[in-house]
Amino acid sequence: MSYIVIKCGGSVLENISSSFYSNIVDIMKSGKMKPIIVHGGGPDITTLLKKLDIETRFINGIRVTSKEVLRIVEMVLSGSSNKMVVRNIIANGGEAIGLSGIDGMLLEAKQFGEHHELGFVGEVVSVKKSLLDKLLDEHVIPVISPIAIDRNGQHWNINGDTAAAAIAREINASLCMVTNVAGVIKEGKILHFIQEVEVENMISNQIITGGMIPKVNAAIECLRSGVKEVSIINGMDENALLKLVSGEMIGTKFMEGITC
Repeated sequence: MSYIVIKCGGSVLENISSSFYSNIVDIMKSGKMKPIIVHGGGPDITTLLKKLDIETRFINGIRVTSKEVLRIVEMVLSGSSNKMVVRNIIANGGEAIGLSGIDGMLLEAKQFGEHHELGFVGEVVSVKKSLLDKLLDEHVIPVISPIAIDRNGQHWNINGDTAAAAIAREINASLCMVTNVAGVIKEGKILHFIQEVEVENMISNQIITGGMIPKVNAAIECLRSGVKEVSIINGMDENALLKLVSGEMIGTKFMEGITC
């Protein structure tokens, strides 16, 4: 049986199709694929930081994470955001367990590169596949918040896309990035398959613009990190996940060696 890692950002979760959670349950019950959810919670984190008058800033799109910010990030991601996803899966007839990367040392991390100005931002160095398999073998869907830990007990804020990519790479899974767009559009049509060089050309020629740029860049970075297949789909579309896993032409798939 194959795996699929489903990454869903916090802003998308706020407006996701009602079929999203039932689709996850259906995928698990089909016995053909094992789903793993990785979620974000950026908007809720920013809202709470503002309410608490805690400064937050970004460097190259990455949230600078002080000890104070890390406490709030973990509170939101591993608390309210995580349990909201778990509740919705249960409400749709599935079984789910919410985890952070800290639990069972699911995600072991180190400080991100040499960028110490980012504070407690980390990168995943190992994934405990055995823990995921134990849950999935019991038909329990893991719902993971991207907070990781190191051997000294320090916890780290992990970018959700890179956490999902690390998990997908470790378990040889396909990765689905659930967004609020239908995919990469060229001349009014969705490109169902695309490769890196075409993405770069489309950005240079301003065919891919605005908020789509970080989405496609994240997909490309996942491929570069070793994930073999990455898809971007619109989570607002009814039954989008089921259509993807059943092989329908939906969204945009980034694959090595595929031409447009």
